[in-house]
Amino acid sequence: MEKLHFLTAGIPMSAKDYKSAFSELEKLNLDGLEVEFVHGVRYSDDTRSAILNRNNKIITHHGPYYINLNAKEEDKIQASIKRVLDTARAGADLGAYSITYHAGFYLGEDKKTVFDKMLSRHEIICETLQKENNNIWVRPETTGKKSQWGDLKEIVELSKNFSQVLPCVDFAHLHARSNGEFNTEKEFCAVLDYIGSELGEIALNNFHAHVAGIKYTDKGEKNHLVFEESDFNYKDLLKAFKKFNIKGAVVCESPNIEVDTKILKDYYLSL
Repeated sequence: MEKLHFLTAGIPMSAKDYKSAFSELEKLNLDGLEVEFVHGVRYSDDTRSAILNRNNKIITHHGPYYINLNAKEEDKIQASIKRVLDTARAGADLGAYSITYHAGFYLGEDKKTVFDKMLSRHEIICETLQKENNNIWVRPETTGKKSQWGDLKEIVELSKNFSQVLPCVDFAHLHARSNGEFNTEKEFCAVLDYIGSELGEIALNNFHAHVAGIKYTDKGEKNHLVFEESDFNYKDLLKAFKKFNIKGAVVCESPNIEVDTKILKDYYLSL
């Protein structure tokens, strides 16, 4: 990508559907949105038409919540693989920049065992997409609870194995999962330096991040908050993005969606 784009997580609150969503984003000088496939990958012809006629706005996709690539039951594993594939297929259909999803849970298993399973299931996903000539970025997201697979190191290590896989770094999740760390410019720069060192410039020039205010406990993420009610230091994060000349998409998941997305973009442009 040529620069950093600022996206809302879903349709802005001031819009009623996708057609009006892109008009609202234009008025707000925001760059696009993340299409949220919460319960399944489904969209109407009208939605498809509205998204395809989005006037150069960027879109990303978030896969359904019912994904667990480390499920105990084989049918749930296969259903989860299909949900990731369907999200990627929708991305190809609608011209999305990349897709992201929560990959799964440890379910009491050790990290090495779960990593190996994640590796084999992403092999199936990437091989299938390559056969379909679908080159969309596939991005497991850094997760906010300690019971979920997907700390920063796990996502980066997985990405090393596939040309099509890169991280979706949810900085609020990093902050919550560590019970308050990852909240200074120095720490954010260390994250970006680690990703660049391990995965190369391609990862920093094709970035996908999630940002929000967040409430957390010693178990990790509890719920999203607006920035002004949270201790999340978004200003230092944006300074780190500027310092590393990050390019890609930043998706704001705060409850007041477009308000905090605009706060992010305006502050970034002021630096």
